[in-house]
Amino acid sequence: MAKPSPKPGSGTAVTGPADTRAALIRGAIDALSDAGYAGASAREIARRAGCNQALIFYHFGSVDGLLLAALDEVSTVRLTKYQAAVQRSGTLSDLVKTARSVFDEDLDRGYVAVLAAMIAGAQSSPALGAEVAARLAPWRAFAAESLQPFVDGTPLAGMIRGEEIAHAIVALYLGLEMLASLDGDRAAALALFDRARRAASLLDMLGAGSSVREQQ
Repeated sequence: MAKPSPKPGSGTAVTGPADTRAALIRGAIDALSDAGYAGASAREIARRAGCNQALIFYHFGSVDGLLLAALDEVSTVRLTKYQAAVQRSGTLSDLVKTARSVFDEDLDRGYVAVLAAMIAGAQSSPALGAEVAARLAPWRAFAAESLQPFVDGTPLAGMIRGEEIAHAIVALYLGLEMLASLDGDRAAALALFDRARRAASLLDMLGAGSSVREQQ
């Protein structure tokens, strides 16, 4: 499990352009997580990063450019985690169990708050909305690719289209994360994961994921 990056301005030395960019991105992630889109101003991000706010515009062109870079950083970390989870999962029930664990980690680390803040900000900016939507597309593709091997060879094969079920899964997952982040209660979401795992076990008995196990 990767350790969270140290927060800029708390003993982290900013010594060059790469360090400055990293500090600003970390500052933007922290500002989005703590204060939302409206509170992630150039001044606030620069304060958290321990940098001059003019450097935001030098490196990223605009505050929204920096916030999108922060979303990219979070998305890359999360996608890497999910890809590893799929590779470790030999059955559909294993996959659901691991997804539950990553769900917990997403909430604990504040990753969900960053995406929620960007989605909220996108409501008032069509251009920003298009950028945020584009960053969700790889998640739908990943969900479709990850699920298909577990569905092949079961009665569900041919009954559902991969891109449609992937869209539903991503929407459901994000919705569960955002609701749990909003009220601080993840019990209902975790209960759904537990029920989904029991359903997945039944599919495993019908042959879901057999092709995956044969490849491992």
